[in-house]
Amino acid sequence: MNHTYRVLKSDIELFAAALSQARVYVVQSLREDMVSVVDYGGTIEKFSPESVKIAGAYYIRNQLEFRVDVKKDSTGM
Repeated sequence: MNHTYRVLKSDIELFAAALSQARVYVVQSLREDMVSVVDYGGTIEKFSPESVKIAGAYYIRNQLEFRVDVKKDSTGM
């Protein structure tokens, strides 16, 4: 199964995810080709330049990756 996701890096991407109440999950890179899911998450409650608060827990932005699933539409994107 091919899993398509978008990594949220910038403040505007995090803000858009928070406004749309997208389900965000948190992953940590173990190696170049392997990641570990830290939390299957929820919606973004708060964020700052240093951290993101999801489902009551704070996560450090420069140590983790924040992802949202991307649904394919009829254009094949």
